[in-house]
Amino acid sequence: MSDIVILKEMIMGTATVPLEDSPYNDQRKQVTLTEPGPPPYSVTIFGMPNNAIVIKMDAFPAPEKVFNCSKGECKRADFVIVADSGENQVILCIEMKAKATTSLESGIIQQLKGAQCLVAYCQAIGKVFWDQENFLNSYDYRFINIRNILVAKKMTLHHPHTGIHDRPERMLKISSPHHLGFKDLVGKISK
Repeated sequence: MSDIVILKEMIMGTATVPLEDSPYNDQRKQVTLTEPGPPPYSVTIFGMPNNAIVIKMDAFPAPEKVFNCSKGECKRADFVIVADSGENQVILCIEMKAKATTSLESGIIQQLKGAQCLVAYCQAIGKVFWDQENFLNSYDYRFINIRNILVAKKMTLHHPHTGIHDRPERMLKISSPHHLGFKDLVGKISK
């Protein structure tokens, strides 16, 4: 059983975003990530692999009854995409902001770290309850902040100064998104 199939068994459908057929490519899918706002805003990611699950992190209640939340440990990003394209296995943690000045970068980093922790929890469940000792072990993380969504401008990508966006502190920053491609969000995979 693949890791994606296990995640689809594990996560309730109400906590996921369905993939849609792409009008541009019969082989790939697309997904529209929507935040309620106000006003509501969304981005569409094209070229999604068929073997993927998109999880709404906000569907998981913040663990404020367990943790003190003094270090931001109760925060989480908006979405996580777990995908296996056949070439790459990747986990994308995505935080979306309607405007460029909605949050401090330190807060966005905490949200991305919170999403990573939630995935680690799912990974532990897959290992313990599904008896899959290598569950999600081969997946590479990518951290992405998409902001200024409500402004219709030309998209700009701000890659980390050093290395790939494989840590929250080195997130890929996208402003005024227009046409987001899955491969662009993943970047280079070192294998």
